[in-house]
Amino acid sequence: MQRQRQRVSLSLSASIHHDSLRVLEWDKLCDLVASFACTSLGRQALKDQLWSLNQTFEESLALLEETNAAVEMNKHGSLRLHLGHLDAMLVKTAIQQARRSIPVSGYEAWAIVALLQCAETLPGDLKAAIKEDKDWHNRFMPLTEVIMEFVINRSLIKAIEQVVDEDGSIKDSAYIAFNEREYFRDVSLLSCCHTADCYRLVLVGIFLLCVRVDSGQKTSIKGLLLSSGSGVGSTIEPLSAVPLNDELQRARSLVVKAEADVLLTLTKKMQLDLEDIENTLNSLVELDVINARATYGLSFGWSSPHIFLPDRGSSSTAEAFLPRKENPYGPLPSKREWMLYLLKAYPPLLLQRHKEKLRKAKKDVNIAASNAALDNAQPVPVDFSVSQKTRVIVITGPNTGSKTICLKTVGLAAMMAKSGLYVLASESAQIPWFDFVFADIGDEQSLSQSLSTFSGHLKQISVGGGTNPLEGAALGMALLKSFAQDICLLTMATTHHDELKTLKYSDEAFENACMEFDEVNLKPTYKFLWGVPGKNSLTAE
Repeated sequence: MQRQRQRVSLSLSASIHHDSLRVLEWDKLCDLVASFACTSLGRQALKDQLWSLNQTFEESLALLEETNAAVEMNKHGSLRLHLGHLDAMLVKTAIQQARRSIPVSGYEAWAIVALLQCAETLPGDLKAAIKEDKDWHNRFMPLTEVIMEFVINRSLIKAIEQVVDEDGSIKDSAYIAFNEREYFRDVSLLSCCHTADCYRLVLVGIFLLCVRVDSGQKTSIKGLLLSSGSGVGSTIEPLSAVPLNDELQRARSLVVKAEADVLLTLTKKMQLDLEDIENTLNSLVELDVINARATYGLSFGWSSPHIFLPDRGSSSTAEAFLPRKENPYGPLPSKREWMLYLLKAYPPLLLQRHKEKLRKAKKDVNIAASNAALDNAQPVPVDFSVSQKTRVIVITGPNTGSKTICLKTVGLAAMMAKSGLYVLASESAQIPWFDFVFADIGDEQSLSQSLSTFSGHLKQISVGGGTNPLEGAALGMALLKSFAQDICLLTMATTHHDELKTLKYSDEAFENACMEFDEVNLKPTYKFLWGVPGKNSLTAE
């Protein structure tokens, strides 16, 4: 019974966790990051890796180390991991075919060549870079180990290149029965010459030489009347061409058999190195996954986060940072050590959407006006500086003021750091390693659609209901207090209940923050202010 309860508890926890990922739009971010992979296998592997979020702290550190190494490779210039020319799925199919002793196709064989040539080139480029500067060896670790472990059979590459063209066709020189192909050509030419005095030569089926006679046209050709297919005119196989067509089909069969023999021979050679080929494929897909994480970070100018295991019994876990400028809207935590430290943090999906609009604006006739309008619509970065003592942050402010976006920004940043991704913030970003990230937004708020919580409620005609304000405030206070008592490392909650703003003054585990509101122009500024509660305001456009 106890084991059954544990299984139910784990299943429920996993279900809640996945619901939280969906609410935070983690699936959309996974798709976005995966789009930077060059191969189809790499894209799927990266999605699976990001969605699992089952990494240990040590594994998260290793993932970030891999991403850092790939970033260094991209910055080096001559050692970029561009694998766009690889057809990983075709290679995988070839491996499966060869394992079952089914002959591979010419396309699959050449995909193997491209794979092995790529794996052969990378170690040489890496050695050349290290020769210039030995320090690159350490900066490229642990990717150096992966690249240097490639096992390449040069004789297999040569064997495939000798018999298969880059387009996947079999070379003439590959035929053991080369005379059969020449015979096939001779017979084809002879058939054409023999029937040249006939009307119009046509091909029926694969290689059956016939003549086409227009409707109503008389002909003295003796032969077999065939279906025209189009219904226009008649198709005749002349009796004189029947023996030649038979010879043509026999020659064609010999050529097909010769091609099959060539591919079967290649398949047998591949079987001898099948394990090495599969290991090479897996390693290159792994490099594609790592490089996609790095390329995604570089494309937005992201920074490598420092993650750490929080020690709740000590305030010395985090790194020390230089003091920040005084906040005119309220005091920042006086400690120089922080539990969560994100400066100029952007919501990734919102910024991606903004960049897509910028790209589309370049096609606009009035480019200057479009760019100016979009510059004004650029997402506003937010600073998060959470002290070691803080366990709950109560965020207040106007509707459509980006309170929920702040929650998503922190939640996504935590999961990105755990998954080995860079975060969109200034340098020295520090994020604690979380076992789980749970979210309950309760509406259809969407970063990718620029839909706020309030707008989401309007769109869904106020999905969900509320409760008595006093009862709701009491319930909220009870929940937040329970979260603060070592249940959660960090809780961020948005509210319009004024009672929750007072928790800070009776418990140092609570902190207030708000979204600034321009009372002159009556619109939100989307700026995040620490230490002060916000006013509840309703805006309409």
